[in-house]
Amino acid sequence: MSDSSSSVPGNAEVDDALREAVRLGLPSTIADLSALVRIPSVSWSAFDPAHVQSSAEAVAALAEGTGVFDSVRIARAAIGDTDELGQPAVLARRAARNGAPTVLLYAHHDVQPPGRDEDWDTAPFEPTVVGERLYGRGAADDKAGVMAHIASIRALTEVLGADFDLGLALFIEGEEEFGSRSFETFLAENAEELRADAIVVADSGNWDDATPALTVSLRGNVTFRLTVRTLEHASHSGMFGGAVPDAMLAMIRLLDTMWDADGSVAVKGLGSREGSTPAYDEAQLRSETGLVGGVHPIGTGSLLSRIWWQPSITVTGIDAPSVANASNTLLPEVSVRVSARIAPGQSAAEAAQALIRHVEANAPFGVVPAIDDLDTGNPFLVDTSGPIVAATKQAMADAWGVEPVDFGVGGSIPFIASLVESFPDAEILVTGVEDPHSRAHSPNESLHLGVFHRAVLSEALLLARLGTR
Repeated sequence: MSDSSSSVPGNAEVDDALREAVRLGLPSTIADLSALVRIPSVSWSAFDPAHVQSSAEAVAALAEGTGVFDSVRIARAAIGDTDELGQPAVLARRAARNGAPTVLLYAHHDVQPPGRDEDWDTAPFEPTVVGERLYGRGAADDKAGVMAHIASIRALTEVLGADFDLGLALFIEGEEEFGSRSFETFLAENAEELRADAIVVADSGNWDDATPALTVSLRGNVTFRLTVRTLEHASHSGMFGGAVPDAMLAMIRLLDTMWDADGSVAVKGLGSREGSTPAYDEAQLRSETGLVGGVHPIGTGSLLSRIWWQPSITVTGIDAPSVANASNTLLPEVSVRVSARIAPGQSAAEAAQALIRHVEANAPFGVVPAIDDLDTGNPFLVDTSGPIVAATKQAMADAWGVEPVDFGVGGSIPFIASLVESFPDAEILVTGVEDPHSRAHSPNESLHLGVFHRAVLSEALLLARLGTR
């Protein structure tokens, strides 16, 4: 760490006091996190929005309870150019003093749908501790991110008092899991309240449960619905099969053109990027993903380069009769949901056009495919040369006892590109509380409590040190 943040008199004493404050505060922090997990704040339109409102109110109360913010409010913004409002977010701010910097703390309080209850070992909205892990939907993604911010502020206040110099802004979004639909409008309407010298996005993961990571790259995404129609109505598969192409056949043939035989993406115009990766072997991949024995990985290059630096395409849903309801029918129309991940360095708009061109050029049997419900998000690369990035890595090393890994993530956080565009001078720090076994978005989502403890301490150390810069 640079001398400007490590040579402050009493720094070691402050560090020790923060360690103790975080440790002693952990039981109440876990209790507050559990209370948030009990609120089924699914932000998707098919779910009750009252739960998201309740979640926002609970988060606002937690922010108020820290006693450090000049203002705390629940806010909503319009979705694009429509009159529809997005889900409620929590926005709080505290002015910096004596020339200290301001840090924006981001997380989201909405969650993914839980899926089927029978796929969970515990009830998804009843937080349950098993061993070192807290199970429940949102326990890791991202209500633990919310509580990491709250707990680090509590520790800071306990050690330094509420009159510290550091400026803070808190932005807890309410619809990250539903595409951050009102994010652009929210940024525009609240730019001054959100403006900061550094932005901590607590919505990523760590290398493992003993090693922290600073996320330095994220893939972008392009998602769309693809529909093929071959018949004006369903027909008997015995009477006309073999002469008439059904929509399922056309869809299968079209989708098959998107990958090479080894599973690599075969869409011309989707780029890759060169980049270094840490050691990571197939055994680790199998452990973290549950890859079935006998099934081998796809793609070429190092395993992490396939996840961090290359594109991928996944079919995430299909509208077609279920096996239980299947009949001897030539299907007239089939739709699928396609999710493409875009390598860092390529614009999502460019990638979307490449996918559209590929679909149109490879549709079989004269089919005219239809693409709609298109959504894009740009990838992200962190500039790691800034002093606040260096301070963050040092805080992680001090909290965890090991040096952090520069971490690429195959997933996407599209709004980060919007933050960079809105606040180009701010250093972006993508941190998180997850580990490879957290199963975010899946049944049995969980938070490793040791990881959470160390993540809170990392942030508390960082905030204390930034306040003395």
